[in-house]
Amino acid sequence: MLKLRGKNVLVYGMGASGQSAARLLHQNGACVSIYDDENKFSSFYSYEKSPTLNKFDLVVVSPGIKVRGNDLISFFIANKIPVISELDLGFLFCKGKVIGITGTNGKTTVTSMVGDIFKKAGKTCFVCGNIGLPVTSIASKSDNKSYVITEVSNFQLELSKYFCPDIACVLNLAPDHLDRHGSFEEYVRVKKKIISKPKKQKIILNYDDNITRQLYLNKKTLFFSKKMLNKGVFIKNSAIYFNKTKIISCNDIPLFGEKNLENTLASVAISVACKIKPCFIKSAILEFKAPHHRMEYLGKVNGADVFDDSKATNIFACKSAIEALGEKRIVLLIGGQNKDFEFDEIFSSGYDFEEVLCFGQCAQEVFDCAKKYGYSPKSFSSMKGATFYAKENASKGQKILLAPACASFDEFSSYAVRGEVFKEIMLGNFEKIEMQ
Repeated sequence: MLKLRGKNVLVYGMGASGQSAARLLHQNGACVSIYDDENKFSSFYSYEKSPTLNKFDLVVVSPGIKVRGNDLISFFIANKIPVISELDLGFLFCKGKVIGITGTNGKTTVTSMVGDIFKKAGKTCFVCGNIGLPVTSIASKSDNKSYVITEVSNFQLELSKYFCPDIACVLNLAPDHLDRHGSFEEYVRVKKKIISKPKKQKIILNYDDNITRQLYLNKKTLFFSKKMLNKGVFIKNSAIYFNKTKIISCNDIPLFGEKNLENTLASVAISVACKIKPCFIKSAILEFKAPHHRMEYLGKVNGADVFDDSKATNIFACKSAIEALGEKRIVLLIGGQNKDFEFDEIFSSGYDFEEVLCFGQCAQEVFDCAKKYGYSPKSFSSMKGATFYAKENASKGQKILLAPACASFDEFSSYAVRGEVFKEIMLGNFEKIEMQ
C-alpha cells in the first residue's frame, strides 16, 4: 500500500475514474491537485493550471488520457516524477483476491457473468473496472475475504506498473484501438501487462486464439477451448466440462452465438480456478442475462429479426456477429468513427449480405471497400438515417444487424447511446423520445 499522507499528488484526467482516484487519495491523507485537458474543471479549488511548474511526488493518470504523444506525461517521466494509472492506485489499496479480465472482445460479458457466479456462491465480491465502477471507488470497501472482479482495458493497462491480479484471464487478441497505440504489436504488449508476475499468478488463456495461447505457457496455465482438451475447460458432447466434471449443457446457455459460448467457457474457467462449486456455476449461468448492446436480440420488425451489437467496435467483433447469425440474409449496419482499421477483412470473406448500409464519419471508406468486393452498399450520413432505412425496408426472414466495427464518437457519446438510439428507432419509440 502506498504511503500518501502529506504527499503532493496530481490526478490527471477528471472523468469518473479520476474523480474516484482523487477521493481515495484525499481519504488517505494526500494533498491532491487535479488537471484535465478540458477547461471545464478549471474553477475547482484544487485545479492545477500549470502542472509543469509544481513539484509532485506522484501523478495518477485516468484511462481516458491518451499516453502516446502526450507532452505532459513525457514531461513527468523525463523529470523522474512517478506516474501510475488509476488501476494501479486502486489495486494497491485492494484487499482479498483480485481477478483481472482483459481481451479485445467479451470483457464485460465475462466480468458480469463471473460476478453473478460468485454472488450465487455466496462470495463477497465487487464487479468493477472498465465495466463502469472504478477500482479506486471500491478498494477501501474490500476485505481479506472479498473478490475484486475487474474488467481491464488496454487504456487502464497502458501506464500500469503495479497491477498484478491473483487471477489473470486474457480472452482473445485482435487489432483494436490502433489509433491510440499506433500498432497491433504495441496493443498486444500493453494487454500482456496483465501477466506481470506469472509465477505468482493463476493464468487463464483462450486456447483457440493463437496469440493468446502463446502469452504464457506452463503446466499451471488453465486453458479454455471450444475444442476438446486433455485438461482445462472445454466442450465435449455438447456440454462444458472442467477436466472430467460436467458443468452445463451448451443448449442450456441462455446467450446467443459462438462468441458468447467462448465467454461462458472463460467464466467457468475463472470460477473453477477459485474453487466455486459446479452447482453454483450452472445455476448462475442459467439465470444470466447478457449486458445490453452485445449481440442483443431486440425482436422482430415486419418479420425481420433485429440484433443490436453496438459494442462490436472492431473488425473481429463485427465478423463474429455476422458469423453468429449464419451469414445469410443479413442487413449489416456498419460505420462510425474509424480506429485506423481497414475493412477488407469483412468484405473479402464472401458473406452473403442482403444489404450493406454504411454510415457516419467513415461511410465513404466503408462504401468504397464494400464496392471493391462486389457488393452494392448504400451510404448514409448518420446511423439514424441507416436505421430508418433498414426499418422501412425490413422484410420477413432478414437479419438486421448493427455491428459497426467502429467507435461511436462521431455521432454519439458512447456505443451504449448508439445502441439505445438504434433500439428506439427499430422498435418505434424514437420520434416520441425526440419530442420529449
